[in-house]
Amino acid sequence: MFAAALLGGAVVTIQITLGAFLLAFLLGLLLAVIDSMRVMLLRALVATYVEVFRNVPALTLLFIIYFGLAQVGIRLQPIPAAIIGLGLGGGAVLTEVFRAAFRALHQGQREAALAVGMTPMMAIRHIILPQAWRVVLPPLGNYAVALLKETSVASAIAAPEIMFYARQLVTRTFETPLVYAMTSLLYLAMTVPMAHVVWRLEQRRRWA
Repeated sequence: MFAAALLGGAVVTIQITLGAFLLAFLLGLLLAVIDSMRVMLLRALVATYVEVFRNVPALTLLFIIYFGLAQVGIRLQPIPAAIIGLGLGGGAVLTEVFRAAFRALHQGQREAALAVGMTPMMAIRHIILPQAWRVVLPPLGNYAVALLKETSVASAIAAPEIMFYARQLVTRTFETPLVYAMTSLLYLAMTVPMAHVVWRLEQRRRWA
């Protein structure tokens, strides 16, 4: 009984992780590209977004999106609300990751691309991004592992992920040590393989 309920929550945990990661990835990449255009107003807006969403706790974001928006007539289901909240926070983190990767590349490459007639967007697409992937892959993997664990806060808005079912099982059975031990093992079963992949990526980058 315990395993079936927790495994059902694991499916939702993976769904939230994938959805939030995709949103964070797209936001982070887009905002880092905008920041690289060196337009002061746009860079100020990106910096504001990063500072706000990087420093607001994930649980607070979920409450604002799930409960706050409902006050103005925008009602989201728990899973989409969790994906949006975690994705917005993750977007701020990945903006910094992509921005650091862009800055790690020699400025002369960008200038050379512009000198041969490329537009700034062409330079980013054909010159900057292909090289940046090698830099960002390990941090992206580390973020994915952290994000999977962070999905546990989604239980606070009734998203039926692992911790949501764990708390329900504890309430019904009072088998607190057993339920949370099984929950920990389930998280380990998901995060350890992911962490191993991240480690392999870091090793490949180190020896590339």
